[in-house]
Amino acid sequence: MAQAASPPLKRTIKKPELRQMVPLADSTIWEMEQKGQFPRRFLLTPRCVVWDLAEIEAWLKLRRDRPIPRAAGPDVRLRRSRPVRREDRSGGATASTP
Repeated sequence: MAQAASPPLKRTIKKPELRQMVPLADSTIWEMEQKGQFPRRFLLTPRCVVWDLAEIEAWLKLRRDRPIPRAAGPDVRLRRSRPVRREDRSGGATASTP
């Protein structure tokens, strides 16, 4: 008698293991989940939240295969506090004016 092949059991991970794999803040992960940019968590019990390990690994592979470009750095010349100083031609430092 042949049994139908059942799908393999999925491994789930809790937040401590997720934090080791994905070094993002909890709030960032939550926001990305709400936008559909990160695998959704699900309740295993009323007080136990887990993620599907296969989904997390697939998300990491996708990020590795298609890296996101770095954000541009801030324009420090536009700061109101601690303005950037530039050197004048005589070699002395003067405060920059916007």
